[in-house]
Amino acid sequence: MACSVQLYTVRNAIADDLPGTIRRLAEIGYTQVEPYDFARLADALADALAENGITAPTGHAPLLSGNQDEIFAAAQRLGIGTVIEPYVPAEHWQDAETIRHTATRLNQAAKKAAEHGIRVGYHNHDWELSSKIEGSTALEFFAALLDPELVLEIDTYWAAVGGEDPAALLERLGGRVVALHIKDGPVNTDVRAQLPAGQGDMDIWNVIAAAKSLEVRVVEFDDYAGDIFDGVTASLRYLQAGTPAAQGAAK
Repeated sequence: MACSVQLYTVRNAIADDLPGTIRRLAEIGYTQVEPYDFARLADALADALAENGITAPTGHAPLLSGNQDEIFAAAQRLGIGTVIEPYVPAEHWQDAETIRHTATRLNQAAKKAAEHGIRVGYHNHDWELSSKIEGSTALEFFAALLDPELVLEIDTYWAAVGGEDPAALLERLGGRVVALHIKDGPVNTDVRAQLPAGQGDMDIWNVIAAAKSLEVRVVEFDDYAGDIFDGVTASLRYLQAGTPAAQGAAK
């Protein structure tokens, strides 16, 4: 399975030189990227991706606060098949009524997306897991309200920060999960302490194995104390090498 990288990870480089950043990611070995807020950069992104042979199967966009028509048009321009709502603030996950309202709005967005041949998803942070509603995590309560065609992208690191075992969570969510954000570190809210995959406290391969309907693995850093391109390179090499058992068998 190919590895993607969330472009928010290299946001500062993109602000300085978008074409050069995409080219550098391609040189590192990435064949997929996950753009964020991509409607405003659609033309420049489309050119850079085409020039470097990179695809964008997923993308983040503010579906619940932005212009959905513009978002879906840009997604079609970029070949993004799954548009993911990346952020609903913590205060919206504290009671059942508000969560139901969010689910209704996302279901409506998915119906509009389907007219464009696009799928809609949701990406979590930690608060959807730390908040509990009617005996389950707020995220699982929310997932049960989503129409069948909606999918989830689980940020496995933030799931752990939110107090859940990411692998167990993925098993409970089942086929709804088609994408994972892969990151590592000390599993706390200090984003500057995040590390390349395999260098922190996350059980990366156990987590990946628990996602039975996985379509894309997305490397992401919210922040990084070192050189970010070194970080995304190290994460990619770790994922390319395969599980520790596979590495041992290859020796």
